[in-house]
Amino acid sequence: MSNFHDHQQPQAETTNERARCEWDFNLRTTVSSSSSPNAAVSDSIGVIEFDPSDSVFATGGIARKIRIYNIKSVLVDHPVVAVVDHSKVCDYYICTPAKLSSLKWKPGTSGRVLGSGDYDGVVMEYDLEKKVPIFERDEHGGRRVWSVDYSKGDPVLGASGSDDGTMQMWDPRCDGGKCVSMVQPSASRSAVCCVEFHPFGSSLVAAGCADKKAYAYDVRKMVDPVLVFDGHRKTVTYIRFLDVDTLVTAGTDGCLKLWNVNDSRVIRTYKGHVNNRNFVGLSVWRHGGLLGCGSETNQVFVYDVRWGEPVWVHDFEPVTAAGSERGFVSSVCWRRVGEDECTLVAGGSDGLLHVFVGKKKPLSAQ
Repeated sequence: MSNFHDHQQPQAETTNERARCEWDFNLRTTVSSSSSPNAAVSDSIGVIEFDPSDSVFATGGIARKIRIYNIKSVLVDHPVVAVVDHSKVCDYYICTPAKLSSLKWKPGTSGRVLGSGDYDGVVMEYDLEKKVPIFERDEHGGRRVWSVDYSKGDPVLGASGSDDGTMQMWDPRCDGGKCVSMVQPSASRSAVCCVEFHPFGSSLVAAGCADKKAYAYDVRKMVDPVLVFDGHRKTVTYIRFLDVDTLVTAGTDGCLKLWNVNDSRVIRTYKGHVNNRNFVGLSVWRHGGLLGCGSETNQVFVYDVRWGEPVWVHDFEPVTAAGSERGFVSSVCWRRVGEDECTLVAGGSDGLLHVFVGKKKPLSAQ
């Protein structure tokens, strides 16, 4: 794992160096949702997640389906951009009882178990070999579960954030997945929109809320937050740890923010994309020091952690019917290929998947 502090100072906004893109990104494949543009309205993609091997990814959304893809099937070797239908490249799908807002591969299961959070407030786990649910947890009072994550230290331990204003930690080994602990970050019981465990050995778990703040708790004593990240002007929709000392948040104020985990100080703010009301995705590529997100302008944005302006932007082709609301990029996910190569998968509210291949430019071209 590379540490972005190796090439940038933690005291933000002090460099006058101009933002530049050190990568070439090219659209390789577009995966269509249906032969009928009108059908795409019911196929909005809310989440994309690669498995631990980075060879398979899953998508979920309002279509009530988990679709599983092998990246080799999607990355078609073709001289021009390939346009393929879901049915041609999707390995298989599993029907779900409700619309999905979150997916997360369960650590320690060799990519066999996938967890989900849905609009009905239920957390489920699926055995992908048998294609059946193996665990169900309905403890959020029927309020939408926005986010699910698993501890890297104890991969059985899970956390979920919900519209009911709570973040709950649970263990399937304990009385069928009853609460191990529960916190209500916001005094006003604002929705918990995102949760993530610290992936590098720390005991922290973080949550972002509709009260414009993010919080970090020590899982060993889930009472009061040990850190509060206060700086967004609207709902915090995503939270991702970048390395041991930093995390990134996204908000519907149209900003990404990089924070110091040790003192909850803002290091840098990233602006350029448009995000006022929807969940547009956030993914961090730790090795490459890149952030990816969508935009309500139906574009994909890439930021280098060193600079506050985007280094690369790509338009999705509009496919919505005339007179309908404009689509937006609703989910993104990075995949590391090698030291100097990556893949970025982006999904839209119209059900389209776009797959980009990124390669590091030679030093002479940067």
